[in-house]
Amino acid sequence: MDGILPLMKPKGMTSHDCVWKIRKLYKTKKVGHTGTLDPDVTGVLPICIERATKIAEYITDAGKSYEGEVTIGFSTTTEDASGEVVARAEGEKKFSRKEIEETLQSFQGTIVQTPPMYSAVKVNGKKLYEYARAGIEVERPSREVNIYEIELLDDREEWTGETISFRFRVNCSKGTYIRTLAVMIGEKLGYPAHMSHLIRIQSSSFTLDDCYTLEQLEEMDLEERYELLRPLEEGLSHLPKLAINDKVAEKVINGVALKKPEDFSIETGEPFVLEFNGTALAIYQIKENNLDIMKPVKVLRISLN
Repeated sequence: MDGILPLMKPKGMTSHDCVWKIRKLYKTKKVGHTGTLDPDVTGVLPICIERATKIAEYITDAGKSYEGEVTIGFSTTTEDASGEVVARAEGEKKFSRKEIEETLQSFQGTIVQTPPMYSAVKVNGKKLYEYARAGIEVERPSREVNIYEIELLDDREEWTGETISFRFRVNCSKGTYIRTLAVMIGEKLGYPAHMSHLIRIQSSSFTLDDCYTLEQLEEMDLEERYELLRPLEEGLSHLPKLAINDKVAEKVINGVALKKPEDFSIETGEPFVLEFNGTALAIYQIKENNLDIMKPVKVLRISLN
């Protein structure tokens, strides 16, 4: 049995901790997660089991949605509530709804982020948080990410106080650090800030409503747990599809490059799924040096049965 388990990641566990736990519950070593969530963050963490581990990277690359809270007034070493305070702005602060909404909207689109020191981004083969724990500051590579949509969730018209918090929802590309976004929002408003709460509400096609907790899984037997697994196709729902017939399907499961149909339009380098009777057989891309040829990237099934 194989498939995707939409897990409700609990607070206090790393994504790797969750993988370790799922390996024991499903009695298999072939388990992988689909995008790191910090220990303080809860929410949707799709877990790939057995053959589904082949598509983990495609779920990781899909868009994500979060609901978070920014606290204005002080910043921390980790950019979230777990870190030590590094800067504080004393005194009363006051913001209107218009100011906050305009600030949030200014981040919609492509932005450049520098990953926090306490993150799993690697520099010279070593994770940034390893440098941070050793007290070593290193140059961090900035990168472009996309904020597709950002929305204020609080219904207040005005915020006043020495520290001010407000909630927001964001749809974004992979690689976006929401805690860094919280810091950037604070900077735009003129004050140090940090992310005081965060939950991932969607990853690829999986939402909170789809998720099971570790406690629920522990109460089931192995057969019941396997019945919860979602098919590979759900993890690939965001990718373009090309339906094929049985003759082509035989070639696909053998990893054969194919001529691109004239009526099929796809960008070079963009992965797409070849399907037979609704079953995902393989992931292909257009060959860079021959735009008429589709080349296999990953074969997902070895038979049509």
